[in-house]
Amino acid sequence: MLDIALLPGEYAVCRMAAGSALPPALSSGLGAADVVTVSWTADGISVICPMDRAPEHAVVETAWRCLRVAGPDGVAVTGTLAALVDPLTAARVSAVAFSTFDTDYLLVPSVRLGEATAALERAGHRVLG
Repeated sequence: MLDIALLPGEYAVCRMAAGSALPPALSSGLGAADVVTVSWTADGISVICPMDRAPEHAVVETAWRCLRVAGPDGVAVTGTLAALVDPLTAARVSAVAFSTFDTDYLLVPSVRLGEATAALERAGHRVLG
């Protein structure tokens, strides 16, 4: 069983052109519960951030909710993402996953949040918040 925290607010998944500069709003004044992740590839820059911080000139897919595995996992823990994604797949709920050094995160569409949390709870997890 995992404890999963539902972070406040809605999130955006954004795509910026390769070589774009990141706006300062992505890193300044983050709240305690805010999460921003950036991935660079030769094809472009992907950003996941609170919706109100979405870069102005990005292609933006919005209205996601962010779930965080409560407590540090560490990079050596195996099976955490599968334990989250498998019940969502069975419930036919889309998910975007990303990890930090300390824990794992999952985005689910805002309109499917109830279905997502119900599927996770049926799988034995506890959703907080």
